[in-house]
Amino acid sequence: MLNKACAVRPQHSSAIMNSIIVKAALFSTVLLLAACGKSPSDEASHGEHADGEAAHAEEIIKGPHGGRLLKDGDFSLEVTIFENGVPPEFRLYPSVGGKPIALKDVQASTTLRRVNGMQNGISDQHVFAPKEDYLRSDVVVYEPHSFDVTVKATHAGKVHSWNYASPEGQVRIATDMATAAGLKTAVIGGGALHETLALYGSIQANPERMRAVTARFPGIVRSVSVKVGDTVRQGQALATVESNESLQVYTVTAPISGTLTARNTNHGEAAGTEALFEIADFSSVRAELSVFPRDRTRLQPGQSVTIKAADGVAQGTGVIGFVSPVGAANQALSARVVLDNSKGEWTPGQFVNADVTVGESNAALIVPLSALQTFRDWDVVFVNEGDRYQAQPVKLGRRDSDSAEVLSGLAAGARVVVANSYLVKADIEKSGASHDH
Repeated sequence: MLNKACAVRPQHSSAIMNSIIVKAALFSTVLLLAACGKSPSDEASHGEHADGEAAHAEEIIKGPHGGRLLKDGDFSLEVTIFENGVPPEFRLYPSVGGKPIALKDVQASTTLRRVNGMQNGISDQHVFAPKEDYLRSDVVVYEPHSFDVTVKATHAGKVHSWNYASPEGQVRIATDMATAAGLKTAVIGGGALHETLALYGSIQANPERMRAVTARFPGIVRSVSVKVGDTVRQGQALATVESNESLQVYTVTAPISGTLTARNTNHGEAAGTEALFEIADFSSVRAELSVFPRDRTRLQPGQSVTIKAADGVAQGTGVIGFVSPVGAANQALSARVVLDNSKGEWTPGQFVNADVTVGESNAALIVPLSALQTFRDWDVVFVNEGDRYQAQPVKLGRRDSDSAEVLSGLAAGARVVVANSYLVKADIEKSGASHDH
């Protein structure tokens, strides 16, 4: 059985890889990816974070400090994000006719509208005050530097305003394409994290579903109507026996439904107290799990268990029904879990892996592990708003086999990609959407 599983596994892995390649190729033809533009500034400042397609559609004029140069008549305002040795901050350089003007004569503000997985996003407000030769906001421009920007500046009694998009690590995906690619989103919130203990073992027939069939009265077997491997139903005739005392022939029937696993008699043989047949009902089986003595105190009946076949195909859940009080010759203890096998997924002798839930704790915010990816040097999830998907850095805490605790970077109620998030990441990386510090 193990050799068969090993022979099948490469084909299964190949199928998975082919599926990933096909999905990635599909995405590469339909996604509009956001990139973070480089800014060649002597001040090591950010310039403009520009979407690749938008950068072609709109020519971005750069100022002398490497930032985006906004113009309205003779009045100009260069917008940079400076982060050399300091937390990222906006710095504005106003000018008229290409010449710097007195900073005290300019009042400026910016509003950054971010995609954060909530219906209306989130907005950051920045106001500016003169410092050295620029206007500075003391509000940190936190990562990611991906937002829709509104800039307002007042000079000489005139109000100037501009709007532009500055996406980074962001992609637009039409709803039908997201569905076709298998992207799934969910609103996240609090939940439970489970501490688990990994165990190993094998599947065995459930002794409670096994029967040895004997003759009611000693006699001679006159007929046998079944063979090993036959499926029998409760009450079905298995053999006939002629009683030694009454000389009457009676029928031996199946006490349960199941599979005939042993036939110990033939026509003409004597039937006594020994078993004529053995029947096993494999619709219920038992996982026999090995337990190290040091883990004995962590286990108790009633704990939830997830069982997976060693070949990765079958999976089921159950609860611990029994933990042996004494060890075997190798000092290992055993824990038993009864599994439903009505679909025939489990076979006696099959090796299995098990995760036993031995503890549980609540977390204010969790995300499934399938939602997590790495982008640049961050752990991220992809938050979703309409047709936009944004890489959102998160700080993670505890985790279990299914979920991770989010300590910061995300709010309860945000909608995130929980299936096939790797496709979004793959296309961002393929597009070269990097952010250089």
